[in-house]
Amino acid sequence: MHSSPLPPLGRVPLLVTGAVCAALSLLLLVLVATGWRPLLSLDRTVAEALHRRASADPDMVRVNRVLTDWVWDPWTMRAVTALVVVVLWWRGSRLLAGWIAATSLLATLVQQGVKAAMGRERPQWADPVDTAHYAAFPSGHVMTAAVTCGLLMWLLRLHGAPSSPWWGALVVTVVSVAGVAWTRVYLGVHWLSDVVGGVLLGGAVTALSLAGYCACSGWRSSQGGSAGHPEPPCEDRQRP
Repeated sequence: MHSSPLPPLGRVPLLVTGAVCAALSLLLLVLVATGWRPLLSLDRTVAEALHRRASADPDMVRVNRVLTDWVWDPWTMRAVTALVVVVLWWRGSRLLAGWIAATSLLATLVQQGVKAAMGRERPQWADPVDTAHYAAFPSGHVMTAAVTCGLLMWLLRLHGAPSSPWWGALVVTVVSVAGVAWTRVYLGVHWLSDVVGGVLLGGAVTALSLAGYCACSGWRSSQGGSAGHPEPPCEDRQRP
């Protein structure tokens, strides 16, 4: 028995998701920037506990470094995005391919801009198990993973992925984003709030950008400009 395809996420749910993520991102950013004590205390408690565990287990440190430096590295995520863009372009979905590429680039610019504006210091250890450079907030690894996985999940639904494979892909997405967040805090190069900020900012940029794509593709369709372009409709399709 085949599972039925899930309808694509349209403009309204994307706007709601983006607005919620953006509001939570802004709140967290303000709390970090103003040095809200309960948050900083939580960051320190979690970081110290995980650093003690990492310092006592070099084998797990090696595993986490492979995961964070290769499997979930930002350049790995960008390579996946680039491959998807090439495939979409080759299939004739030029607007969609360009939008996905632009969203990935926008997320990188937002990430670097917030890092520069915040200038938050990373955790400092007398016996570090790993090192990282530049500002801490938000985590670039986590934000890039959240954006890449978010784009791929949306594309699966846009192209009518059956529900069973899509839910399987969702599990992989959750494991990937949570996994890279764990590695960054476990290795002592980020605070807990850095990785949460990466997820929220990534979600905001992705959802709002895709809402913009839905509006743009809908306008092109209404103008008759999408003829000959194999790009599925962004709004909910009618089920047979």
